[in-house]
Amino acid sequence: MQATETKHGWTQLADGYLSKTPLFQFILVSLIFPLWGTAASLNDILITQFKTVFQLNDAATAFVQSAFYGGYFLIAIPASLIIKKNSYKFAIMTGLIFYIIGCGLFFPASHLATYSMFLVAIFAIAIGLSFLETSCDTYSSMLGPKQHATMRLNFSQTLIPLGDIMGIVLGKYLIFGSVGNLSEKMSHMHGAARIAYGEQMLQLTLRPYKYILIVLLVMLIIFAITPMPRAKATKEIAGQQQEERPSLGETLKYLAHNKHYIKGVVTQFFYAGLQTTVWSFTIRLVLNLNHQITDSGASTFMIYSYVAWFVGKLVANTFMSRFSITKVLTWYSLLGTLALVVTFTVPNMIAVYAAILTSFFFGPEWPTIYAHTLDAVTEKKYTETAGAIIVMALIGGAVIPAIQGLVSDATGSMQFSFVVPTLCYALITGYFFFEHRFEKAHPNEVQEH
Repeated sequence: MQATETKHGWTQLADGYLSKTPLFQFILVSLIFPLWGTAASLNDILITQFKTVFQLNDAATAFVQSAFYGGYFLIAIPASLIIKKNSYKFAIMTGLIFYIIGCGLFFPASHLATYSMFLVAIFAIAIGLSFLETSCDTYSSMLGPKQHATMRLNFSQTLIPLGDIMGIVLGKYLIFGSVGNLSEKMSHMHGAARIAYGEQMLQLTLRPYKYILIVLLVMLIIFAITPMPRAKATKEIAGQQQEERPSLGETLKYLAHNKHYIKGVVTQFFYAGLQTTVWSFTIRLVLNLNHQITDSGASTFMIYSYVAWFVGKLVANTFMSRFSITKVLTWYSLLGTLALVVTFTVPNMIAVYAAILTSFFFGPEWPTIYAHTLDAVTEKKYTETAGAIIVMALIGGAVIPAIQGLVSDATGSMQFSFVVPTLCYALITGYFFFEHRFEKAHPNEVQEH
């Protein structure tokens, strides 16, 4: 295979992978991952805050996730085109800039005190995160030898729970603070007094984003001055290596006829919706099952969820280094489905602990589905757009929570509505089960075992 030497010490191969992993650059890219975890977990805090202040039903609160993941869906393909024409580094810096703009919009949003303005700020953040995920998920897998691509991505993704925990901690102490149960407190307020107190509570949403802005600015500066590998597939033309840039139409035609790729994208849609809806409504589930607990106390259960997610990733990484990846994920998905059955059927706090246990089984799902689906794209010149479409599957995080919100409003039971993510997890279990059967029947056609 043709290779291109660079002056920075790594060798780029013709398929875009590197001969070795540039450690500093890989760590720098990996540190981006917890940044979108922080933004995502803060949404779970905002949903609880907005429901009370703006007097929303469960379906309306889901618009927070609709704005968030809708941004991912709309921007992923444009982001991939920018990567194709420029570089992963340029796309990452673009994402950081939009993330900064979105955080900045929380300042006017908190003063205007309208739900729609907050949704605009969240959407702007999502634009930035769409650039970051579209570039970083694929880039992380490309920064080194091909045979370790899935393990590199799983390592980078392992840092996301740390960002999620940080987001919940910031929300717990800076937004919820010592307010107690906001819903209970505001239920006794009326008229101008209620509006004034609600606006005061919305001012608290600014606090975590101030700290996030500082981190983002530092990361932007570091990326600007650090040389980064291009990590793109090339072909030899007139004795020179040139990057392959197929048209969007050619790429979509290739991907549309790739059945394993399509199944992976659909599965990622259901997984994104599953994970988002469980985490979006866990705090609400706690408050519904325990009327004595405060908002801040309820948010602690999300910290437990993210710790479980982190541990689940570590355990899965160990199993996947020894056993078939698809077999490990089949068992993880099946056990996660059973945990959710307990969540929507047992009418006490055991249901909450079952939801936390589900987060343990979430651990390896997203990066494994992503890398496994990208492996189905054997023509690596289509990698950027293929990765972007997988990221677009995050639109499931906008659709599935809205469905669960509608089920909750229709049945009058927040707990029963967890039947929605249970069905999603059952579908994912089926995906990995049949992928494992295919792997056993066609071992030479599967890159990861």
